[in-house]
Amino acid sequence: MKADNELLKNLNKLHTTELGVERIKRNLSLSTDDVVDWCKTKTNSANAVIARNGKNWYVNVDNYIITVNAYSYTIITAHKEKK
Repeated sequence: MKADNELLKNLNKLHTTELGVERIKRNLSLSTDDVVDWCKTKTNSANAVIARNGKNWYVNVDNYIITVNAYSYTIITAHKEKK
């Protein structure tokens, strides 16, 4: 599912806003300040399932879901997967 994926090709464009950083840290209980790097690492991991639905990419990995705008490559939010 990851082969030739547009999101992976543009991983270097991934970014977020200051509010996005705070939201992601709060939602995932992260202690790191570099949430963009954390999201890049998770997105690029072998077990990541990446799907595009409308204007967003959804990365499902390690019981997390990361939402990325497909046009601007802005990380909108990330949350723990609900069981």
